[in-house]
Amino acid sequence: MRGQSFLSRSGRVVCLIVFVCALFLSLGLFLNSKPAFAASAARVLVVAQDGSGQYTTVQSAVDAIPANSTGWSLIYIKDGTYKEVVTVPANKPYISFIGQDENKTIITYDNYASKQKPDGSTYGTSGSASVFIQASHFFAYNLTFQNSAGNVGQALAVNATGDQEVFRNVRILGWQDTLYAGSGRQYYENADIEGVTDYIFGDATAFFDHCQLHNLDGWSITAQSRSSASETTGYVFNQCQITGTPSDSTILGRPWRAYARVIYLNCSMDSSIKPIGWDDWGNAANQSTAYFAEYDSTGAGADPSARATWSHQLTSSQAAQYSLNAFLNQDGWLTVTNEYVNWVLNHFQPPA
Repeated sequence: MRGQSFLSRSGRVVCLIVFVCALFLSLGLFLNSKPAFAASAARVLVVAQDGSGQYTTVQSAVDAIPANSTGWSLIYIKDGTYKEVVTVPANKPYISFIGQDENKTIITYDNYASKQKPDGSTYGTSGSASVFIQASHFFAYNLTFQNSAGNVGQALAVNATGDQEVFRNVRILGWQDTLYAGSGRQYYENADIEGVTDYIFGDATAFFDHCQLHNLDGWSITAQSRSSASETTGYVFNQCQITGTPSDSTILGRPWRAYARVIYLNCSMDSSIKPIGWDDWGNAANQSTAYFAEYDSTGAGADPSARATWSHQLTSSQAAQYSLNAFLNQDGWLTVTNEYVNWVLNHFQPPA
């Protein structure tokens, strides 16, 4: 009987050991199913014009990354002006661009919508970008995206159409149609964005947090393009600073599509903003479909009594519907992405 009892206890112990091993194996498989931050540290590609890195162009570094990766790849870009068109294709997720210096690491080109290609066709608005971000799970930090074509019509610095994209401490510079925040979910923090006409446009679900918007010569900051009331897309600007010249020259937005949605929360607006604030793009019907709103705007350009009567001044409870978590991060994707972002900011050591 004692032998049977011992064997019984032994069997239970063996079963317990097997169960614990299986649990840890399952946990390991779960953890490995997420982008592995520690492993991604080994996949660092260095771009340097002086030959001190593995690559001399940004595009060649992107091309070297395997398609359909589930772990992050970090492209460290040393100071320099990289005059090239860069594309991060849709089949290359989990790529980050980390610049050496926000003001000295510059990706730029000078295409524009009406510019002719060698085959005689033109680039068109969407094709004029200096940088195309088509992939999901993209992170950019500490660099400048620029279109240097100037006052020649539509000329994009960035064409962003992937999902779950994050831009922090970047400059996005151009003239007309500077940033095409076209689709997917996008988060911009402490970004400097400048332009003239519709310089932030498209139909992404985008949240601009503590950004600096600079109006170079008037007309419109946004041209959002939500096409139905059922869409959850739109632009939210939270605690942004808006500056520009001349005075009384720029509106906060106009509807590229009838149901455009743009909200400014706790933003500082200088005298470059027109008192009326908003424009219906010459179509009075848009006044009943577009949703343009503000909460607690401040500064010389923020007088609510002078705003277009069809725009909205939000209550605190209404404004809460457009907080970061309520508007952009309902499923926690940004929280997960920020695990990698924080790893980069706290642990990545730039190569000499």
